[in-house]
Amino acid sequence: MNLEQTIRTACLMECAAPKVGNVTPEHAFDDLTYDHFARSAPITARWMNQAAALGVGPAIEGAATEIMQVVGQNTHLGILLLLAPLVACERRTDLSNVLQSLSVDDARDVYGAIRVMEPGGMGDAEEQDVRDEPTATLLECMRLATDRDSIARQYANGFADVFRFADGLDPTEFAEDWRSAILQLQLQIMAELPDTLIARKCGAEVAEESATRARAVLECGAGTDVVSEFDHWLRADGHRRNPGTTADLIAATLFVALREQRISPPASFT
Repeated sequence: MNLEQTIRTACLMECAAPKVGNVTPEHAFDDLTYDHFARSAPITARWMNQAAALGVGPAIEGAATEIMQVVGQNTHLGILLLLAPLVACERRTDLSNVLQSLSVDDARDVYGAIRVMEPGGMGDAEEQDVRDEPTATLLECMRLATDRDSIARQYANGFADVFRFADGLDPTEFAEDWRSAILQLQLQIMAELPDTLIARKCGAEVAEESATRARAVLECGAGTDVVSEFDHWLRADGHRRNPGTTADLIAATLFVALREQRISPPASFT
């Protein structure tokens, strides 16, 4: 696969897997369906493929604007924020240079993308609030948000979590049952990093409870009954417990693993 196909495949695999609490082919929200995510994937892939040429900020803003024009829903904001720096570098060792080169203009473009997509649960920030004009670089802005957003945390720590999760994937498990492997990845990420979208919408205690429940499912061996119970809990309360940030991290992890050929794409996506 070429780079654009790899990006598209990572996005499609993430949304097609039977993850708990998220939109899937079998589960929709009142205003968000699997089709919205599937239609966003090629748009994301086309714009992210230009991240090195256009720059991180312009690629993110361009993709966000087109997704809202064509799809009409905020499907991929977190994915765009994570994928753009990863795609802009050819290898892991180049990522630090990409992050350090991010400018105030990149921050301005990203702020524009956030305002266009209007993500839920956004609070007020004491410094560099997205409703204001940024005066710091995108990396500096992300560092300010590290304690409340796992995507910002990736910028601050050089995407250490994404790389670690990618390195931990079992290629044999993916070859045998990629859907179950992605569910397992979701539970592992949720258990370690309490979902920050849940935290923004429901509070830190609920996010921590979701992590505790994910750890309990993993300890039980991710059997059908315990997974279903966890899924039901996440989908209660009007889907406010949707682990959306975890889904974004999954897409980034899959992209890294696919590009580095740690896992192979399912035949249906090639």
